[in-house]
Amino acid sequence: MGSFSIWHWLIVLLIIVLIFGTKKLRNIGQDLGGAVKGFKEGMKSAEEPAAEAEPPPQVTGRTIEGEVRQERSTKV
Repeated sequence: MGSFSIWHWLIVLLIIVLIFGTKKLRNIGQDLGGAVKGFKEGMKSAEEPAAEAEPPPQVTGRTIEGEVRQERSTKV
């Protein structure tokens, strides 16, 4: 009783095809496939280490002095 049979799913699929049409469903499938492909390529390029990236130079021996002020609230 809790799950749908194959006939229920076929009827749902038929209603979806009638509402959206096959051309729109094909376009949605292509867009979704392109998004998944782009995501996979992005994950692959993120795993590759950057060979040309140099670490930023270290600055030593400098002290920055400053004053901390408390911000006052203007709420009444």
